[in-house]
Amino acid sequence: MTSTTNILPVDPLRVGKFIPSSSQLSSIEDWRLEPSCDSPDYKRLASAAAALRESNIPVAFPTETVYGLGADATRSDAVRGIYKAKQRPSDNPLIVHFASLAQLRSLLRPASDSAELHSNTADDGISPIYAPLIERFWPGPLTILLPLPKQSPLAPEVSAGLHTFGARIPRNALALALIQLADRPIAAPSANASTKPSPTAAEHVKDDLDGRIEIIIDGGPCDVGVESTVVDGLSSPPAILRPGGISLEQLRECPGWENCVIGYKDRAEGDGEDHGIGEGPRAPGMKYRHYSPKAPVILHEFGASMPTVEQLGGSLSEEKRSIGIIRAGTWPSGLGYVNLGDDLEDIARGLFSALRELDRKDVDVIFVEGIDESRGDVAAAIMNRLRKAAEVKVSD
Repeated sequence: MTSTTNILPVDPLRVGKFIPSSSQLSSIEDWRLEPSCDSPDYKRLASAAAALRESNIPVAFPTETVYGLGADATRSDAVRGIYKAKQRPSDNPLIVHFASLAQLRSLLRPASDSAELHSNTADDGISPIYAPLIERFWPGPLTILLPLPKQSPLAPEVSAGLHTFGARIPRNALALALIQLADRPIAAPSANASTKPSPTAAEHVKDDLDGRIEIIIDGGPCDVGVESTVVDGLSSPPAILRPGGISLEQLRECPGWENCVIGYKDRAEGDGEDHGIGEGPRAPGMKYRHYSPKAPVILHEFGASMPTVEQLGGSLSEEKRSIGIIRAGTWPSGLGYVNLGDDLEDIARGLFSALRELDRKDVDVIFVEGIDESRGDVAAAIMNRLRKAAEVKVSD
């Protein structure tokens, strides 16, 4: 346990803003953050950045996907602080967040000079297969798998024994400003207790980690609501290892990714983990149960009949009387505590909050209406999370 956990509200508009460059190049280098150094918001963010540099206690901060729990990715003691606070298994690797492509290049090629780091044609240790993805989706909810550089400055706990690591540049002004101010690559999984639903608001982080960390940067609710898509361009064909904010269809529109395959297996297809027998997880979120509230979740796959009164009643013992229901567009609108609607983006943003809301209501069992995965990869990402959360899956 640590001292009291403090939520520090920070308005991104008072910290800085994105301003387009006058460059004609279509590159993520065209975006710069312009800080407003005298504002109280900026000073709060600067204090959190100092904690990332100097402390071994992780800092929670918002991204466009979910809230992250960050630590200096180059210091083992700091990275171990993430695993301790989350009670996360040590063989579950972490994603490293960067503020710019130049910062990532400096980690992969530390001997390169400044001009080369900012060049769009640099031999930077990033496989050319990723170039169209970086151009189109960074900053954004996409994580790419990269080989660890020789004499890697990353703490070994980041990669959890793998020869690769996940890298991402988030599209969130506070996240980018925090990483810039810390001047460190930041390892950051979701800022929840291990196995619990991912946090999409600062209050969710405090619910799980109160007393385990000291600082939560509150930048408001997250825009996307599910974690980043993780891709492996080092394999042939390239693969999605975790569905998320970027769809398979979007990836296949990029040169070299036309034959991208799905490299994960949902628990709807079997009870095994999302990797081969005898193999470790290739990316975060592939091995362990995730996203689970306190109450058991019964997932009705898309097309399955809604639960009958008898099924609802039969799900409870004599001592348990409270049922939570999450509907997603097909079940009658008067049914259930939480209505996510039928818009995919609304469902993605509201899913984890709905599970947490029913936890707060102290329900004994949660029934969830599944959605049609043919609607795209956001739908696939939602169902992937629900299957990992569910104890029982019902299909007709």
